[in-house]
Amino acid sequence: MTDSGARWRRLVVPVAALAVWGVACGGHPSTPDAPSRPASGPSSSPSHSASSPSAPARGVGYDPADFAAPVRSASRQAGINPTLLMAILYNESYKPHDPELERAWQRTKPEASFGIANMHRAAFDETKRAHGFADRRWEELPDDRDLAIEAAAWHLHDLAAQLPARWAGPYTRDELSALGYNAGAGNMSAFARGVAPGSQARSYLDRLHANWAKAAAALRT
Repeated sequence: MTDSGARWRRLVVPVAALAVWGVACGGHPSTPDAPSRPASGPSSSPSHSASSPSAPARGVGYDPADFAAPVRSASRQAGINPTLLMAILYNESYKPHDPELERAWQRTKPEASFGIANMHRAAFDETKRAHGFADRRWEELPDDRDLAIEAAAWHLHDLAAQLPARWAGPYTRDELSALGYNAGAGNMSAFARGVAPGSQARSYLDRLHANWAKAAAALRT
């Protein structure tokens, strides 16, 4: 058996597992298609605790809490709430974040996202142009978890900057930023105008609320 054939056989089961995760958890929705009830959301006031990024870790086993230090650092630099960023990492931890598995899945589904923050290529490329990592590539995200966290932090910063001074919807700035991260800036603006999020976006927000206390606790470690 050739090396490539053996490697493919080793990836068949993990990729099949990722396919199940993808079906179970769904993609990032593009349309606000169903009514939503107002949610009492997390606070939007950012924290300014300092720390240093840690070296990337690998393997299928992954706990966002292990990256509390780079989350605090990137959030401070981007001026966002670190609990928001950590809660998003928990939201996006539904699939194995192993570089080899992510690339195998992306070959099966080219529009798939990369890195522990599940960032799509277009979002990464748009974000990096305005900030300090313009020379980095989207393909590096599976291998460099600090870069994935930095890019997600600045993407959240850029989304929040697009919000008006006042909005009609019932959501906080952090909630709208999370909805923008999941559904895109255009939908985020619609939600801010009072358009009700669709079922997938509401599910994402519900999971954010469910992960909020765990994210805050992880940042205290």
